[in-house]
Amino acid sequence: MTAMRAAVLHAGGEPLVVEDVELDPPRAGEVLVRVAAAGVCHSDLHLADGHLGGGRWPIVLGHEGAGVVEAVGPGVARPAPGDRVAFCFVPACGTCGACAAGRSNLCETAAAHAWAGTLLDGTSRLRLADGSPLKHFNFVSCFAERCVVPVASAVPIPAALELWEAALLGCGVVTAVGAVRNAARVAVGERVCVIGCGGVGLQIVAAAQLAGAARIIAVERDPDKRERALARGATHAVDPAREDPVRTVLAAAPGGVDHAFEAVGRPETIRMAWDVLRPGATAVVVGIAPAGVEVAVPALELLSEKGLKGSYYGSSNPALALTMVAELVAGGRLPAGDVVSHITDLEGIEEAFGRLRRGEGARTLAVVDAGLAGPVPQP
Repeated sequence: MTAMRAAVLHAGGEPLVVEDVELDPPRAGEVLVRVAAAGVCHSDLHLADGHLGGGRWPIVLGHEGAGVVEAVGPGVARPAPGDRVAFCFVPACGTCGACAAGRSNLCETAAAHAWAGTLLDGTSRLRLADGSPLKHFNFVSCFAERCVVPVASAVPIPAALELWEAALLGCGVVTAVGAVRNAARVAVGERVCVIGCGGVGLQIVAAAQLAGAARIIAVERDPDKRERALARGATHAVDPAREDPVRTVLAAAPGGVDHAFEAVGRPETIRMAWDVLRPGATAVVVGIAPAGVEVAVPALELLSEKGLKGSYYGSSNPALALTMVAELVAGGRLPAGDVVSHITDLEGIEEAFGRLRRGEGARTLAVVDAGLAGPVPQP
């Protein structure tokens, strides 16, 4: 058993509390990781605010991060103690119907345990100081000094990649690159619209630029995020608070765009993604909407063969995708760290949630162990 500090959500709608908790050692097929840094993602906030349903607390949040393996459970050969890893929050089983169909991001086994807040054996390694159980979030729970994760959730990363930057890859970058490459299959010369340029949307802009899109139109209210989008390769930046976004996008891409990506998770922005499409094109939704939210589109426009689809965690094998994007970032082909707008620690994650609620900033990086994380450039 290890005593450590973690940011605990005791109930939906309550603030996070950084407190002492207990972490049991890894069991078969699991590894213990000392956390270097973690990204603060909207998915964490959705659960904290109760948007994903009740009964999932007390819990330690955090699903995007990186660290160093300290110990391994029985049967684990790799990674080994001392290895540097980034976290993958879907440890695919490889045998369920979704995995057999090549859709391991939708692994049925992983999904069931993720919703239950357990590891793959149906139990938890986390406990409050009084011994009562804590739930895991997406197998990772890296808003803590250490975490125990399934071996498939600890993906080795290149030596050239600093852990603070690797901490940003396991959710936002994998999701964005996969949405562009796998869900939309953006081709050279095509026109793209990205609605919402927070942590994920900015990564979509970079992925579209890497794919060779000729025109990338970023729609974002926040001026800092618009500037970041332009710096990442957007050719146009639209402020929906000052101009009609649909009309402006269609003026920049007459007839409509080839691909629209929605990274907000709201009915009005999903509809916006639909409205800017050319006939025959598809809008890809990566933003997470609260449970119960519905979206309407004009049924008559289905005759134009426009489409609307979701993309979850890159629409591919997430562990392989994480390895691929880590190599792209380490090789300088894909930017990652420049999405960081704020740097904090465990105590500052609740404040980061407040910024997310207000739509301020891009990505907050929580540095948990500065010695491991490496030198973090100031935003």
